[in-house]
Amino acid sequence: MGRGRRATNGLLHGVVIVDKPAGWTSHDVVARVRRLTGERRVGHAGTLDPAATGVLPVLVGDATKVVEFLSDAHKGYLAEITLGVETDSYDVDGAVTAVHAGTLPSTSRAARGPTSAPSPTISARRWGRAPT
Repeated sequence: MGRGRRATNGLLHGVVIVDKPAGWTSHDVVARVRRLTGERRVGHAGTLDPAATGVLPVLVGDATKVVEFLSDAHKGYLAEITLGVETDSYDVDGAVTAVHAGTLPSTSRAARGPTSAPSPTISARRWGRAPT
């Protein structure tokens, strides 16, 4: 057994609800739970971006067998946005490159229906692949 690990003998099973702080990745949370419990079988039921805060269900021991059911469950998000600010990374962590003043037209055709936006420079879509 590794240094600083506690033997659990497979007795820890369940879901730990973690309020993930900003700056931590979901993997950071899993690694911390592994270290604290000494249990190897630890996983999470949904990825939160490092900048995001919120509930991250962490499954321990035999509970990891139900991760597929939790991952497919309906989730809700609450977000705050700032319109008119551009950053070099297309997200809140980037340096501000432009600020646009004015009002957003409520009847603008451009603001209705499906739209697309570039992926942030650091994103899961770009990991190990060419930018999309």
